[in-house]
Amino acid sequence: MADVADGDLDERLVRETGIAAEIAELAEPVIENLGMRLVRVSISAQNGTTVQVMADRPDGTISVDDCARISRQLSPLLDAHDPIKGGYVLEVSSPGIARPLVRPSDFEDWAGHEAKIELREMIEGRRRFRGILEGYRDGEALLRMTLKDYDEPQTIGLPVTMISDAKLVLTDGLLKLAQTASKTEDAGSGRDRNGDNLE
Repeated sequence: MADVADGDLDERLVRETGIAAEIAELAEPVIENLGMRLVRVSISAQNGTTVQVMADRPDGTISVDDCARISRQLSPLLDAHDPIKGGYVLEVSSPGIARPLVRPSDFEDWAGHEAKIELREMIEGRRRFRGILEGYRDGEALLRMTLKDYDEPQTIGLPVTMISDAKLVLTDGLLKLAQTASKTEDAGSGRDRNGDNLE
């Protein structure tokens, strides 16, 4: 993982390995040319082999049409480079509500929401942390959490270069935010919640 300076808040923290890294290297320029950002690539044995490419726009949104555009451009590129031997299903999706946090800017954008963070190495006897995000500063994700020996929650800094996995926790507040965003998108697109045209 590259060292992340405060000035480069959009650099992805978590980098794929193996075949997923090869696919990410092919996918990232395609997604960026479409005005979006790669979030994560993962490969699973679900339904045979599934290649999941998560993407979003800089504002954190992505539409079904955006996913289809990425898929149409990425699919022939993957066929040409053939990183996976044999058949597979390409799935392009949004990061979802309990999204992974992959950039320093994510810790800023989702401040005030609960998150789980796992580190590559232990700090003071632990690798897993859960608390309220308070942003990003000086190379660290800030997390407010209850600590042993303290009566009040404390804010701790976790070095982003040590993070192996970070994601939002699905809470009522996060669900409300997602529902509000969905209603706003539906109103703006002329579609109802089922995706049917309102015109």
